[in-house]
Amino acid sequence: MTETSDRSADSEAHEAPRSRLHRLMRYIPMIAPVLLWAVPCWILLHTGQHWPLPVTLIGTALFALGLVGMPLAMVRGHGRRQQDQAAIVGDTLLGSVWVLFTWSVLLVPLRLALTVAGVGDGQGRARFVTWAVLGVTAVLLAWGYAEARRVPRVRRLDVQLPRLGAGLDGTRVVLITDTHYGPLDRARWSARVCETVNTLEADLVCHTGDIADGTAERRRAQAAPLGTVQATRARVYVTGNHEYYSEAQGWVDLMDELGWEPLRNRHLLLERDGDTLVVAGVDDVTAESSGLAGHGAHLAGALHGADPDDPVLLLAHQPKFIDRAAAHGIDLQLSGHTHGGQIWPFHHLVRLDQPALAGLSRHGTRTLLYTSRGTGFWGPPFRVFAPSEITLLVLRSPLRSTSS
Repeated sequence: MTETSDRSADSEAHEAPRSRLHRLMRYIPMIAPVLLWAVPCWILLHTGQHWPLPVTLIGTALFALGLVGMPLAMVRGHGRRQQDQAAIVGDTLLGSVWVLFTWSVLLVPLRLALTVAGVGDGQGRARFVTWAVLGVTAVLLAWGYAEARRVPRVRRLDVQLPRLGAGLDGTRVVLITDTHYGPLDRARWSARVCETVNTLEADLVCHTGDIADGTAERRRAQAAPLGTVQATRARVYVTGNHEYYSEAQGWVDLMDELGWEPLRNRHLLLERDGDTLVVAGVDDVTAESSGLAGHGAHLAGALHGADPDDPVLLLAHQPKFIDRAAAHGIDLQLSGHTHGGQIWPFHHLVRLDQPALAGLSRHGTRTLLYTSRGTGFWGPPFRVFAPSEITLLVLRSPLRSTSS
């Protein structure tokens, strides 16, 4: 009885902090907007600037309007009503205030430095920093919007896989991911992305999920150009977490209709000159809690029947799946999800959840992970210090390299 009681007490001791953390997490959606709007309001308007009263009142009213309007627009846009115009307003306000908040905080030391240097008087220094923050924010938002809406640059990378046979040396794999077709109509952008992909003469084209925000029925027109993508061997797709917010099976069915092969815990073989590459895919890890019958990430099922001596290319939406991949001796995992942080310095928060932010990384003795910064953008139509990409990975065999 004593041992059982001790275990029960230990369990309760562990659960108590976890319960408090969960309760705290519930308040974040309420606390975050207040901080995002109140901090820059205070720094820019109420810390010694001594603006004329109408300026102070109008500025404060605008911040208050943003504080109230942004959450309301987000709820109407992304809640049950799914109103695209409201989503555009809410997302744009979110991205804008994030940049404004960041630079309001970052430029506070500038004001201290000017004070130490004895430059100007207190009011002059305060106003100078306010205008500096507003100027930097305006430039970054304009640039970030252009970066988000442009056709991504092609990033080319040679990746050597020690187990890849010489017959498959030079295999061209194009990765697109996180297209996030959404409230802003990007049908023309989608067509131009697909045109760019078709110039790369890919053997294999992969989409590692988060096709859209919204159901396949609502975003069909934006996704339709994916049907024009060309590959000499295969076009393959795996689900992302956003599919599970938007009737994932509908997206699986649409991609199948467009000629893509959904790799839902299964694999196909890429063969050339007597050598074989196993191309496998798994559902996103969020599928396991989605409640959708038949959806879940099952790596063992994806590899069932494959020759263990053949190299494996795995598609998995989130980089965090790399732990399972490395345990199974996967050679290369392709992922997206992180967007490279999308709006700096959000990448610091992404790193709390994911083992990699962007680029090629090694995990364990054999496994490589390539994390794309994404082809589109989620929510706020901005990319700041996190450019989008279309990735061309050229697979290299050490055997071919030795012979040449």
